[in-house]
Amino acid sequence: MIEIKDITKTFGQQYALDHVSFSVAKGEIVGLLGPNGAGKSTLMKIITCFIPPTEGEVSVCGHSIYDEALEVRRHIGYLPELNPLYPDMYVREYLRFAAGLGGVKDRVRRADEMIELTGLTPEAHKKIGQLSKGYRQRVGLAQALIHDPEVLILDEPTTGLDPNQLEFIRSLIRTSGKEKVVLLSTHIMQEVEAMCTRAVIINHGRIVADESMNDLNAKKLTEQFHKLTE
Repeated sequence: MIEIKDITKTFGQQYALDHVSFSVAKGEIVGLLGPNGAGKSTLMKIITCFIPPTEGEVSVCGHSIYDEALEVRRHIGYLPELNPLYPDMYVREYLRFAAGLGGVKDRVRRADEMIELTGLTPEAHKKIGQLSKGYRQRVGLAQALIHDPEVLILDEPTTGLDPNQLEFIRSLIRTSGKEKVVLLSTHIMQEVEAMCTRAVIINHGRIVADESMNDLNAKKLTEQFHKLTE
């Protein structure tokens, strides 16, 4: 449901992405793994139509990022690395607002469902600016899920979380991945091992490994990743 073909992105003479190709199907949780500056966030911004590629093609649920950008966005729930929330809005107010933007018919009911699903009930009466990092991530995930998208794009979704928050977010992503396409980025191998069914390792804008996370190749993937970060 995500098809990435020969995506290249240059900034001046620098290649942020260099002919990247892979696909992600429904029911897969794919971890885009690589050191900082590898090109992970750039690729996610291209998939979600925030920036155009220099070359190549991406389709999401059969829709091209060039000709059908609005359709692509309707099928995607996106959590950027820098969670763009409104700190002066209350949690419930914000989620109802996000539901309205997503075209949800019963936005009041859907916001309440997302509050319960993401464990925000104790904090729903607060302004977003009063929340901890972990609860802000929950709000970000709730807004990404609120219109029930077929595809989830999550950029560093677990960065900076404490152990309790970390396990909750991991569990929520694993549950979502049973019915959706999930592509998440991280620079931590343990996060891929904990959540993903497949790992795509990227370095200097190029894919250096693409393997399923099974007992036979998990060790090999770990060794390859550690070589990149040494």
